[in-house]
Amino acid sequence: MSGLRGEQHSTPPEQFKSGRQTYRRLLGYVKPHWRVFSLSIVGMLVFASTEPLFAAMIKPLLDGSFVDRDPQVVRLMPFLLVGIFAIRGVAGFVNTYCLMWVGRRVVADLRQQMFDHLLRAPTQYYDSNGSGKILAKLTYNVENVATATTSAVTTLVRDGFSAIALLAYMLYLDATLSAIFLLIGPIMAFSIKYATKRFRRYGIRIQDRVGSLTHVAQEIIDGHRVVKAFGGEQQESNEFSRINEKTRSLQMKVIAVESVSVPLVQLLSAVAIGVIVYLSTMQGLRQDITVGTFMSFVVAMGLMLPPVKRLTAVNSQLQRGIVAADSLFELLDIESERDTGTKTLERAEGNIEFRHLTHVYDSDKGAVIHGINLIIHKGESVALVGRSGSGKSTLASLLPRFYDASEGSILIDGVDIRDLTLANLRAQISLVTQDIVLFNDSVANNIAYGAAAGASPTEIERVAEAAHALDFIQALPDGFDTLVGDRGVLLSGGQRQRLAIARAMLKDAPILILDEATSALDTEAERHIQAALAALMAQRTTLVIAHRLSTIEHVDRILVLDAGRVVEQGAHADLLAQDGYYARLHRMQFQESESVSESVSESVSESLFGSSSEPISAGSSAQDGKHA
Repeated sequence: MSGLRGEQHSTPPEQFKSGRQTYRRLLGYVKPHWRVFSLSIVGMLVFASTEPLFAAMIKPLLDGSFVDRDPQVVRLMPFLLVGIFAIRGVAGFVNTYCLMWVGRRVVADLRQQMFDHLLRAPTQYYDSNGSGKILAKLTYNVENVATATTSAVTTLVRDGFSAIALLAYMLYLDATLSAIFLLIGPIMAFSIKYATKRFRRYGIRIQDRVGSLTHVAQEIIDGHRVVKAFGGEQQESNEFSRINEKTRSLQMKVIAVESVSVPLVQLLSAVAIGVIVYLSTMQGLRQDITVGTFMSFVVAMGLMLPPVKRLTAVNSQLQRGIVAADSLFELLDIESERDTGTKTLERAEGNIEFRHLTHVYDSDKGAVIHGINLIIHKGESVALVGRSGSGKSTLASLLPRFYDASEGSILIDGVDIRDLTLANLRAQISLVTQDIVLFNDSVANNIAYGAAAGASPTEIERVAEAAHALDFIQALPDGFDTLVGDRGVLLSGGQRQRLAIARAMLKDAPILILDEATSALDTEAERHIQAALAALMAQRTTLVIAHRLSTIEHVDRILVLDAGRVVEQGAHADLLAQDGYYARLHRMQFQESESVSESVSESVSESLFGSSSEPISAGSSAQDGKHA
């Protein structure tokens, strides 16, 4: 499996829209800021207009100052020179500041739109896309878009206009000589087109590699304890090095293409200038061309080289931006969660019905649950048990519509959940999962989260006490204002789970989903939490996903699932009496528990009394004590 981890698979280049379409769509984000953008364009055009003015000044400077000795020209030239630089400076500031403002505004708008879209993205999107790839879109790719909408636009408009203005001035001075520049145009265009294809191809692959780097780095951050405990530092270093080297290699290919294309265009321009100078010399500076005119023409040619160089070099930035924009639009074009419901429930009573429910994640693997029919009455507690892969979590995930069922329907109080708005449906459900999610915020804000964010301190304290979390919260340095750290890392597993239970209590929804909500608690805390949950469940319809059968002995009904089908159901005692699937699971689990207990006891006994079944003699003990 080496070499597969963290690899990202992007859309093949041929499936991308044309760069023109992508860039046009990207510029659509500039439209709301057209006033500032227009001001920056004006600044670019004014700045670019000063380029041919420098060349135009050469003619009167030479002919008037040095040839004709015109005193008026001599006095005027310094002021013109300072004036041009002053205009150039103001125009450059307006151009740079305004365009950067628009560029950063576009990036902020895009990033916000992407984040909001991620909040509405279906769960399947997160299942099929690594978090590293998604984060790369929000960071690396967006910044490439920023370059395409700022410096690239500046170069295209300002330097493009400068080159056109200089060429027009040269045509005005001598159309015959200027035509030589037009002859090399097709060769330049061909080289730029070839480089463009290369830039896009490598840009897509670099983008993927950056996503892979982010993915691997995030795995190490999240799993650093496992890496250290199992001595995986070198393995992870090798994996990161492999992807990092591939990224570097691709970036060097981009640099190679850029390093060849830019000097090639410059060489073609230099050839044109050389031919023009040669022909002008051969003509012996015709009578209609003065010294000032010829030098002005040569200066204009020289001034054309930097803009042409920048225009060639900007192609790399532009193509990276277009590839990045393709990636962003790929995310933005993903269909959001379907929210076509129009009905709402003020507060559901909690009657749930599953009708002929079937769900398929992958057609190649078949259905994970098959034709389940089930009615759960108001206030009833129902536990789902079974081996891993039996469909427990899928059934619970279909209720809040994290996934839409492939076939069949789910009804709450007789209303199909697809007819309810997503917000209203999920407002009826509280969720406590085994994998607790806490945010890097205060304890109070983690309890009063989302719709319950306006809860009073008294309400927060009440649910914390009911969840047996108040004692440890008050012992924290800042009490309810204490930050819990990234994913609650500053708290113990049991403390995190009690905060999650308090959060569910505060929401006070009529339907409760518990995914082994007491799994991370010690025995004493578990007894307290079980009592708190019993009080909470008494007034709510509760769906419990159970792994430890000891935690569900007092629920109203137990559903036993196997291969996506309900094979048994009933109360705990009844199912044990049937001596069927549930009874076998129960015996197996408790035998394993007893086996573990016996192993621990034997280990403790051996450490205390030695491997022999007979106790160690007092003499031996005393002798050992000398070596202790």
